[in-house]
Amino acid sequence: MLRNAMSHLRRARRPHESERPPAAGTVRLPLPSAFSATLGCDAVGVPARYGFRLLSHLPRTGCVFADTDRWWWIVPAGSDLDLDWPAQIAYVRGAQVPAEQPRLIHQSDDHTPYTPPIPLFLMVCQLMGVAPSWAPAGGPRPVSAP
Repeated sequence: MLRNAMSHLRRARRPHESERPPAAGTVRLPLPSAFSATLGCDAVGVPARYGFRLLSHLPRTGCVFADTDRWWWIVPAGSDLDLDWPAQIAYVRGAQVPAEQPRLIHQSDDHTPYTPPIPLFLMVCQLMGVAPSWAPAGGPRPVSAP
């Protein structure tokens, strides 16, 4: 609970994504106007060769964008907290992705742009052959009790 509160405080001090100047060679993924992104948006980039497999096996999928190299799933802001995404995956805050012309290839039937991050994380770990890790890379690991 304390960790969650601290992450909200740290996020509050960060400039809002829309206030940041875009990095060179990046583009912000444009959500359809009918979707409400009240939780903020981050993006998870997966190598394109895994895109169709993930799309067909996830129980629920929000907005998905694609370019030649990656497929980008929209997730709520902060979906990287306590998750150690595999090295092959690009996690981008603010959905400001390193792509030239990503296009929207899937949108959900309801009015939320989000793909639930935990099922996406577990599926990605399975595809990459990596055991899911619930602590940030390089962060402290819990010590088992004797």
